[in-house]
Amino acid sequence: MSYDPTELDLQVLPGGYAWWYVDGLSDDGEYGLTLIAFIGSVFSPYYFKGRRRGRDDPREYCSLNVCLYGPKRRWTMTERRTGSLDQSSGTLAIGPSRLRWDDDSLTVDIDELGAPIPQRVRGRVRVWPHFINNRVFTLDEPGRHRWRPVAPSARIDVDLQRPELRWSGHAYFDRNWGDEPIEDGFVCWDWSRAEIPDTAGHESAILYNMERRQDGHKSLALRFSDTGVDEFEPPPDHRLPRTPIWKVPRGSQADAAHPPRVTKTLEDTPFYSRSVIETHLLGRPLTAMHESLSLDRFRSPIVQRMLPYRMRRRSQ
Repeated sequence: MSYDPTELDLQVLPGGYAWWYVDGLSDDGEYGLTLIAFIGSVFSPYYFKGRRRGRDDPREYCSLNVCLYGPKRRWTMTERRTGSLDQSSGTLAIGPSRLRWDDDSLTVDIDELGAPIPQRVRGRVRVWPHFINNRVFTLDEPGRHRWRPVAPSARIDVDLQRPELRWSGHAYFDRNWGDEPIEDGFVCWDWSRAEIPDTAGHESAILYNMERRQDGHKSLALRFSDTGVDEFEPPPDHRLPRTPIWKVPRGSQADAAHPPRVTKTLEDTPFYSRSVIETHLLGRPLTAMHESLSLDRFRSPIVQRMLPYRMRRRSQ
């Protein structure tokens, strides 16, 4: 590929947001990872407060969230201001960390410090898409919120020096962006993605089940391959157990006779969860990365007062 399919130089409107998301699970199932680069961090308590004071420049609220799962668990999210942001064709730098598109892969160079425990995370992650999806999905009726699963099916190589960690596995890469605060558009959602094994090529299934604040319910059920994307009838909803600590509601769609089950809770926070689930879609058993998000919880005053303890903000 001679072009940048990630659009890392995307310009974000005042009060809006953009994020680039990567997740991966190791082939042996022992390790997992998510990386999220934010411009106008949708989960920032500082941006949430700033918008209410007219300080709505999204470039003032940028961060790279790094989550490592498994025996060497880490979590980092340091918010930085405009002076720490550098965008160009094919490159997005936030402080000392950087995303770049290298013709046929996404490289993420990480140099971050964890919170509340100040543990360093440093090294490189590379994502190799099996194919590129160019279709953009509009999530709300006025078209203020968009989603593009850039690489619905990919391979990932993780090579970190701190902590010392190397593994490979299957991965996923997408981009979301919007022209208003995300909590203005949505009440909650459940999302999941799964590799579909034992097919002629590389295929994946993605479910996006949303409650929109103004536009009501919307579900997307999508099957991606190197020949394109097919929509299928969203399967029935199933309730999953609430998270152990914060009791975040979770749900997922799956074939009627095969309810999904949670095998690992990776993140359990006051307003979102990330899990690995065993599910059944399109007539076959699958392992999926799954997220549930409650934006009513996120914007509650109690949660807003709690968030700065987990998310550092640098003055420059």
